[in-house]
Amino acid sequence: MTQFIFNKDYKNDEKVRESFNELATLVFGIHFKEWYQKGYWNNRYIPFSYTIENKVIANVSVNLLNFVIKGKKKRAIQIGTVMTHPDYRNQGLSASLMNKVLEEYKHQYDFMYLYANNTVLDFYPKFGFKPVDEYQFSMDYRSSQIDFTGIRKLDSRNIDDLNFIYQYASERIPVSKLFATENSQGLLMFHCIYIFGNHLYYLENEDAIVIFKQEGKQVDIFDIVSKKEVNIESILSKITNSGRNKIVFHYTPDYEGIRTQRGIFQGDDVLFVRTSGSNQFPLHVKHPITSQA
Repeated sequence: MTQFIFNKDYKNDEKVRESFNELATLVFGIHFKEWYQKGYWNNRYIPFSYTIENKVIANVSVNLLNFVIKGKKKRAIQIGTVMTHPDYRNQGLSASLMNKVLEEYKHQYDFMYLYANNTVLDFYPKFGFKPVDEYQFSMDYRSSQIDFTGIRKLDSRNIDDLNFIYQYASERIPVSKLFATENSQGLLMFHCIYIFGNHLYYLENEDAIVIFKQEGKQVDIFDIVSKKEVNIESILSKITNSGRNKIVFHYTPDYEGIRTQRGIFQGDDVLFVRTSGSNQFPLHVKHPITSQA
């Protein structure tokens, strides 16, 4: 009988960590090597794995962070990187690891949550997770004054630029008082390196890092990283072209003086949430995309 060895929090064990990277590449086509080497894999990202001779064959990772809900902090745990090597599937390894996570953190969270694709929607309700609708917020915007000065594009291949982003992210205020995350700078840096590397900008006058892209007349804002309250009108005037634009927010905006529309978010993954005690997940919110595992 094959003996599976349980291993967790092994980021400093090069052999096991590299095996974890190999499995992530096989299953998801992603690799954590650069994220680790640049120092952004911190103590808030904890893999729970089964190994055979130091080879990771199944994993469930924990991300420790906080929610900010209507200005109040709540303890949150995000589950991610759930994967099993094809040769070891259908043996209950993911379920066993989920139970280990639930046991270890049973008194340490207000919300536990994850994103699941359509192939595993029946799996997570077995552990007390319930599907939750997310909402996408957007608005029409016509700038009265276009100003493209003071914008510096940041280079995700430049360690100085990455550390600049990390420093801001470590001291940032929440992107929203209605719903946001805290202590998620490690996840943000993963997105900056692997996903939004071509969409990073520093607005000097606003002293904010804005992660966005514009295609035609639509501007998608993925995050605004700032140490102080931002003037959204000033930011929009810098990142939009003349004429009418549609602004799509990939988080829950709560800016004064603007009106947004909302609709159920039609994404590829479904948000599942498990609550502790009397906590209730808020309605009509969008989890920030840059802190999604």
